[in-house]
Amino acid sequence: MLRMNLSTRPFYNERAAQFVLGAVALLIAALTVFNVVQYRSLSVRYTQLLGHVEDAERRATTLRGDAERARQNVDRAQLLTVAAAAREANGLIDQRAFSWTELLNRLEATLPADVRIQSIRPSTDRDGNMTVTMLVLGRRAEDIEQFVEQLETTGAFRHLYSRTETTNPEGLLEATLEGWYLVETAVPAPKPKPARED
Repeated sequence: MLRMNLSTRPFYNERAAQFVLGAVALLIAALTVFNVVQYRSLSVRYTQLLGHVEDAERRATTLRGDAERARQNVDRAQLLTVAAAAREANGLIDQRAFSWTELLNRLEATLPADVRIQSIRPSTDRDGNMTVTMLVLGRRAEDIEQFVEQLETTGAFRHLYSRTETTNPEGLLEATLEGWYLVETAVPAPKPKPARED
């Protein structure tokens, strides 16, 4: 048996096409509603953020003005006087806490036989570092270098160097040594060896 469509128009399944078109229309409507809701939500957030930015800019302008007025009200001469007084007070505190005994014990324990210390002057630099300046006399440069190495080995001295070196009329080498004296990081000063009695 033959099956043929003898109608003048071909048969289309209109229900399936209508269902697909309806589904596409619903999807488009849902996406449109989602986009509108998102657009409104983002617009509200953007407006709120703009308000926060404007508030922050107003506060920053106010704070900059306050800072500028405060800077203008500060008396520079008085500020320099207070800073100098604070430095002087810190220097006095450091000098009070400075232990001459510990420094001299440390120097005596590390001093080579052919080196003599003629003068010692501790001071505090602008950064608060304790600096020690020493005038030492030695027969040879090697003896003074040995003294510097032994001082740095104790851990109490750092950046120790010879500022000047001259030969005095007696033929001894005079060197001005300068460096940081770090009492907090140093190992305890070794006790000097007692002099041998012959």
